[in-house]
Amino acid sequence: MTEWQVKISTRSAPAAAGEARQDADVATYRDAVSGLLAELVGPSRYLTVENAERLLSRRLRESVFAVVLSALPQGPDAAISRIINEVRSFQPTERSSAASLPRMIRIALLAQIDLLWWGHLPEYQTDAQVFASTQLLHLEPLREENMLLFRYRLQKESLFGRAVRSAERRAMPERNPNTAGLRFPCARSELVVLLNQIAQEFAEVAPPGTPPLWVTSLARSVQHQRHLRTLGYAALLPSSHCVGYSADLEMTWFRRFNADQILQAILLHRQSLGEVNVIDEGQAWHVCVRPGAGHALRLVPEPAGV
Repeated sequence: MTEWQVKISTRSAPAAAGEARQDADVATYRDAVSGLLAELVGPSRYLTVENAERLLSRRLRESVFAVVLSALPQGPDAAISRIINEVRSFQPTERSSAASLPRMIRIALLAQIDLLWWGHLPEYQTDAQVFASTQLLHLEPLREENMLLFRYRLQKESLFGRAVRSAERRAMPERNPNTAGLRFPCARSELVVLLNQIAQEFAEVAPPGTPPLWVTSLARSVQHQRHLRTLGYAALLPSSHCVGYSADLEMTWFRRFNADQILQAILLHRQSLGEVNVIDEGQAWHVCVRPGAGHALRLVPEPAGV
């Protein structure tokens, strides 16, 4: 396997201290989200959109939530408005990772951590901007050189290609995850490095015969995110997918190999170390890399002749 050349950036003591404070704020915020969800689905509560909206409007202005929401680029009012709009427009569908209103609220609340880290960056508005970006690593050349330890498949664009894949899925439903594949096989270099690290760790501890880590989604455009919303997916905007720092990892398929809980533990451990934000979205788990994770590892092309 070709070696990966990595640069490690140094951080000043004040910057590291600031990151430690932010990590504490994020951990406290996650605990508050768990408490809020417990209140929403309590045994004596019949949860309606109206009940959820009233509770969120009141609770999200508390300091334990404001410490994160007030640090977002557009401020806490805009964040609360976005979350409540997701509640108002919620419609459960078979495609959506938000199978219930509480799950939709949980996804929307935890996604604010992604925006705390990356919400200041301009999103890729169109598909063409994603494909043309020089800020993203395009994975097909890396896969051809066996530089990726995780698997993915490309989305079929033609009607014939989709029909063939559908037939394969019916004939061999357990061979691969039930996913459309990547429309955009590209991501930020930090995320690609992290995914390779997770894939290697997963391969070392998963039961024998378990396939490699499987990535179902990476970078997306705002254009594509809106398209997914029209199809019934819980595709939030703004999104860290639209700046290239998030991935969705197949989870349900690994149950057949008794490896799903192992993968979950790996991801949650990485989160406890402050490297990622993890959101359980059912079939796939959303993973967003934190700025500076892994000592700011960056994959860079090898110089000629090395």
